[in-house]
Amino acid sequence: MRSLKDGLIYHVQAIKGGFTPTFFTSNQLIHVYSKHGLLHDAHKLLDEMPERNVFSWNAIISAYIKSQKLKQARALFDATSNRDLVTYNSMLSGYVSADGHEAHALKLFLDTRSACEGIKIDEFTFTTMLNLIANANDLNRFSDSSLIDMYSKCGCFKEACRNAMVAACCKEHKLEMALDVFWREPKLNDIVSWNTLISGYAQNGYEEESLRLFLCMAESGIGWNEHTFASLEKEVHAWVLKNEISLNPFISSGIVDVYCKCGNMKYVESVHTTIGNGNCYAITSMIVGYASQGNMVETRTLFDSLPEKNSVVWTALFSGYVRSQQCEVVFELLCEFYAKEATLLDAVILLNLLSICAIQAALGLEKHIHAYLLRVGIEMDEKLITALVDMYSKCGSIAYAEKIFQRVIDRDLVIYNVMITGYAHQGHENEAIQHFEEMVEKGVRPNAVTFLAFLSACRYSRLVEQGEKIFLSMRKDFNVLPETNHYACMIDLYGRTNQLEKVVAFMRMVQIELDAAILGAFLNACRIKENTVLAREVEEKLLSSVGDDGAQYVQLANVYAIEGN
Repeated sequence: MRSLKDGLIYHVQAIKGGFTPTFFTSNQLIHVYSKHGLLHDAHKLLDEMPERNVFSWNAIISAYIKSQKLKQARALFDATSNRDLVTYNSMLSGYVSADGHEAHALKLFLDTRSACEGIKIDEFTFTTMLNLIANANDLNRFSDSSLIDMYSKCGCFKEACRNAMVAACCKEHKLEMALDVFWREPKLNDIVSWNTLISGYAQNGYEEESLRLFLCMAESGIGWNEHTFASLEKEVHAWVLKNEISLNPFISSGIVDVYCKCGNMKYVESVHTTIGNGNCYAITSMIVGYASQGNMVETRTLFDSLPEKNSVVWTALFSGYVRSQQCEVVFELLCEFYAKEATLLDAVILLNLLSICAIQAALGLEKHIHAYLLRVGIEMDEKLITALVDMYSKCGSIAYAEKIFQRVIDRDLVIYNVMITGYAHQGHENEAIQHFEEMVEKGVRPNAVTFLAFLSACRYSRLVEQGEKIFLSMRKDFNVLPETNHYACMIDLYGRTNQLEKVVAFMRMVQIELDAAILGAFLNACRIKENTVLAREVEEKLLSSVGDDGAQYVQLANVYAIEGN
């Protein structure tokens, strides 16, 4: 019984035929009626059933709870003796989710614990109660020992439950209790557990202890993430300034590293003013931080202040310049590196150099870097090989790219995408299609990038039938939803082949908001076909979506220029 319509048809036929639905079918009907909000019909059917089981009661009780009719749900709950853990959890969750029912939830939980039905609470029950306690500021209704006892006896030692317990204790300033729960099963402590405890201590004014936990976390083998740093940021900063802890070089470099990873360079500058340029570890963190934010002036100033440069600061400087596409500066920095350093370029720097070659289409330098890789015997991992293929294809040397590609035995999605995109941009549609078919045959599943490259190849070569086929197969065969660029590509393909009627039909089936890229492609199709009537239909929508993009205004002007306006 998959739909409400099926349920209603069956029920009517049963009534007309004068037979009673089976036990299983009645339960299905109750479930279908409840799911669609037909509570009166579901309840009536329950009353007419000669025999009911726990599923029957759970379905109708859950339906009333979802409709926020807790009084009726509780009446049914009390009326049945067929209760299981699902029944209790549904009723408990209903009380916790509704305002003003905290006392009912607490009483029901205590009744569950003392019930003679042999029902053992699970993780859902416990987590629900913790959410109630944390949100209602009502932890004092349990003693510390009874809450710990409840936790230990319920058998719910999974991470989510323990983390909720720690969070609730921290919120209620019960830090010793939080620590007790935290250290009961150290092996179960994950990154969320650590972050919750560190944040709890920091927010309760124990900044020094939160710092110790921060360091202890790293020693235990759990890596920090952005939430760890965010937990420490403001509270610890105030404590550091107040106690002049920043004068300690070890602590100050750690604090600077935390602020840089949080992206809070204002605090970094504050600490830097205090400690000066004497702490090379702190300066290194600052170089990485400023480079990641694109502030290359400050990055270079700090870089020059270091008497000795390591691979970390060189890599940060190269990465920063590449990210901001300062190509000439990257080449100058490479010459500087050769002049000052006796060490080899590491893999990350080489990746950055290959990226900048692709941006500049600098084939000569690219071959120089490739020769350098071979000469010094740097191990070519997947990233370096893919970067080389990408660069040769973007520099117009698709034959070199193909030669390197063919040497790769285990080809992944990324390298296939690079090759297909390269062939598409060079106008080699047959090779792009061939590589697409090869990757599918080898079980490499294409993604949105793959299809955009394929459609681009069809667009440049005006292969309408092939483009339509691959566009339809995106969703049908590979479950990849078309995005803005896919739609724009298809519209441009129709426009280039003077099929404006297909453009209009295709625009009607676009399932996302029409943005500047799609409308721009549509305008281009109108220009090619010299159709200003259709262009006027999208003019207002286009101008409201492009903002200050002058290219779209020029495009619109070109369309109107056709008729001399």
